[in-house]
Amino acid sequence: MLENNEENVDKTENKAAKVVNETSKIEAEETVEKVVETAETVEEVAKDTVEEVSENVTTVEEIAEEPIEKTDNTDAAVNEIEKSIAVDAEKDTHKEEAAVVDYSILSLEELVLELKKTLSNNPVQKIKNQVEGVKSAFNQKFGALLAEKKAAFLEAGGNSIDFQFSSPIKSEYNSLLSEYKKQRDAYYNDLDKQLSENLEKKLLIIEQLKDLIENADTATMYKSFRALQDNWRTIGPVSKNHYNDTWKTFHHHVERFYDLLHLSNDFRDLDFKHNLEEKLKIIEKAEALAEEADINVAFKELQDLHKTWKEDIGPVSQDHREDVWKKFSAATKKIHDKRHDHFREMRSKYQEIIEQKLVVIEKLNAYDTSNNKSHNDWQKSIKNVEALRQEYFKAGKLPYSKSEEVWQKFKAATKKFNSAKNVFYKQEKSGQQDNLKKKMELIELAESLKDSEDWESTTNALKRIQSDWKKIGHVPRKFSDDIWKRFKAACNHYFDRYHNQKNSLNKEQQEVVETKKAFLEIVKELKEPTKEEIFEVINNWRSLGALPRNARHIDGKFNKIIDRALGGLSIDKKEIAMLKFTHVVDSLAADNDVRKLDSEQMFVRKKIDETVKEIQQLENNLGFFSNAKDDNPLVLNVKNRVKGFKEDLAVWKEKLSYIKKIDY
Repeated sequence: MLENNEENVDKTENKAAKVVNETSKIEAEETVEKVVETAETVEEVAKDTVEEVSENVTTVEEIAEEPIEKTDNTDAAVNEIEKSIAVDAEKDTHKEEAAVVDYSILSLEELVLELKKTLSNNPVQKIKNQVEGVKSAFNQKFGALLAEKKAAFLEAGGNSIDFQFSSPIKSEYNSLLSEYKKQRDAYYNDLDKQLSENLEKKLLIIEQLKDLIENADTATMYKSFRALQDNWRTIGPVSKNHYNDTWKTFHHHVERFYDLLHLSNDFRDLDFKHNLEEKLKIIEKAEALAEEADINVAFKELQDLHKTWKEDIGPVSQDHREDVWKKFSAATKKIHDKRHDHFREMRSKYQEIIEQKLVVIEKLNAYDTSNNKSHNDWQKSIKNVEALRQEYFKAGKLPYSKSEEVWQKFKAATKKFNSAKNVFYKQEKSGQQDNLKKKMELIELAESLKDSEDWESTTNALKRIQSDWKKIGHVPRKFSDDIWKRFKAACNHYFDRYHNQKNSLNKEQQEVVETKKAFLEIVKELKEPTKEEIFEVINNWRSLGALPRNARHIDGKFNKIIDRALGGLSIDKKEIAMLKFTHVVDSLAADNDVRKLDSEQMFVRKKIDETVKEIQQLENNLGFFSNAKDDNPLVLNVKNRVKGFKEDLAVWKEKLSYIKKIDY
């Protein structure tokens, strides 16, 4: 009996070795399939010189289906499931969550806050979609902000080459994004290390299981076996390249343990019964999946069932082992065949895809470039042709046998366009030497003016030079950066001097600033001044002289103190309003600030118009109460409001009369 058992062990181990060899073969095939699957056929992503290779690649569906049509057995269907589980096993620890936030409605500040919160509250391997969502929304919004700031800068008289814009929120965003990339890279490095450690642990358990079988102690062997099983389940995933090998080897020795050793019948039969019940449940679920309308959902759930069958449920007795596996394999094949029927139906649409591609080729052949006279014209055409190229690729995937003819037509159509484009740019290149000469002349002129102190004429001259620079076409690439840096340096040198001069204060202006600052401190100490004292303070302030433009905020502080002082006087409200107004207007007239005086007069006229309309509306409303008594509360309220508006109107008209008398 023992000899027969040893003979069975040898046969089983030989069988395991064969399984391992088959697995290696499957994984080799899987490598080819994964390369194609990642590319989604090279045709879809190929560009320029790579395009010639694109239609030589067969689709994933064809690679997957070809063996099935030839062999028509369940093994191929199961093998395909085995390969997909091996890939998924490696990914189990870092499945990503889908982004659920509508980032497009958030502001830049809110996007940065959302990114910070996402990084703080989630594992780095599960936030790729969220981070990409934030990146897309932030780049779009910041780009719009940048364009807006530049447009405002140019409208204010600035020059494009002088435009600069920095934002603290952009700096914070860049910092967070950099931190995410560091964490992500560190995670995947740790993951690779963990997968390797898990493999070593599983191989050790396999060796321990083999040792347990060879040196079985009937008193402790079952307890030790269960401990090894529990340890196996607690170990995390291994890489897809080793998944099937390690599992099949382990499972092989688990079956050896049950089949070849004299275990307690009670323990063994209880395990077998439980495992049989669980596997029959899985078979029922697999058979039900054949009715699932969504073939992709059915295939994914079938993968999960196979994984549970392999990893979570032990063997059944030899009497049932082959039977339950055949049932499960048959259900697998049914779903597998349904999936390949789906792919076969997709292939029936090849003619439709070909026709769509031919329509694009006709558009390319008919594309007219005869009116392209400039670089910008050709850039627009290049974008249009690129859009047609993308339309060609998006029409669908074709195998080499179907695509070669249409692919050659597509290449010929694009070659026609590229030939015309190349002719233009060769001619363009011959004119670049003339452009270089023109730009060098502008550089020399800019450099001759950069130290000028004739600010008005030089500023206008340099702006014209910059405008002329933009109108000149391209220069040879090897000179482009150098001449631009030289031209920019000359312009920046002058405009830096110009702005510094414009913003600096001369000695006399500085004395006015310091004197008014000191006088302002004295004014702050006044306690309940009289009207006469206030007017004396105002006159003294004006006698000190006009402040330079970049120190006008000191006038604002003085005006606030005067307004508070006037408001504290025990005089008529109307008189106070006029005193404040005349003070402001007189100050503007003293500074000869025509723009603000015009603005003040426009504001007064607007208030007069608004007040007149309010009075007319209220008087019109009184017409509806013609039969009401004079003591009616509603009527009294309206009449009081009319009276108040008329008093305001008198003040506004007096203000207008005052400002019109000023000669400016």
